[in-house]
Amino acid sequence: MNWLLGLAGSMLITSAAYWKRSLSLTGAAAAIGVGTLLYALGSLPWFGLMIGFFISSSALTKWKKHKKEQAERKYEKSGRRDAGQVFANGGLGAFLCLLSAWRPDMWVWSAAYLGVMSAVTADTWATEIGGLSRRLPRSILTGKQVSKGTSGAVTWLGWGASLAGGLFIGALGMLLAGLSSTTVPWGPGGEAYSWGIIPAAMVAGWLASNADSLLGASVQALYRCPECGLEVEGHSHCSRRTVLIRGWRWMNNDAVNIISSAAGGGIMVLLLYLVHIIGK
Repeated sequence: MNWLLGLAGSMLITSAAYWKRSLSLTGAAAAIGVGTLLYALGSLPWFGLMIGFFISSSALTKWKKHKKEQAERKYEKSGRRDAGQVFANGGLGAFLCLLSAWRPDMWVWSAAYLGVMSAVTADTWATEIGGLSRRLPRSILTGKQVSKGTSGAVTWLGWGASLAGGLFIGALGMLLAGLSSTTVPWGPGGEAYSWGIIPAAMVAGWLASNADSLLGASVQALYRCPECGLEVEGHSHCSRRTVLIRGWRWMNNDAVNIISSAAGGGIMVLLLYLVHIIGK
């Protein structure tokens, strides 16, 4: 029954997202698979956190989209998420859900999942809201002003949005744990409710978002379009093949997202363990 409910719920949500052009066809198929697994093996909190991330991020991507068009010219992919983006943001969470089903007695899986979702939400909110900043962003490595859409660029508005994204996930995690009939041990003491969960989610999300920016400013592949001279993330631009000018070819935006979200999971586990120790 849980598999059927997960499938039905995932199909309903992804169908709406596909119709609103938030997901491509491959992205919708991947989202159905991830969502079904999260509900069937993980229960409401696992499924709900992913849905909360997806709906809020999709809404922010559409919000004032015309003001972000200049920055989006540099991105490897558009706001319509494909399978690669779905797995980059949700694949690690699905893997943690499998581990939790295998060893439900280990709190680290659900705690790491909370951190992963804080990371991807904080990073997406920072990108979408920070892109509306009236001031030019600055490189997280050099502090120099760079153009909008540059990999590794940060703004004060984006940092604030990153903290808000982590707060949102922390609060949603506590709410869903309270509504669920299945106990979700967010911390080492089996806590579904704890004063430390929300600030821990904020910190983990913010740190992971900055790890994403550091990778973006250093080792993420950056290319130059031979037609217009623009520095972009993709392999092609202006219908021409771009030239690699920095970073590793395999380190695209999806790879950066996976690494930074894993960092968020690890940071969250550490923070919740510290909260547990302090609370004793």
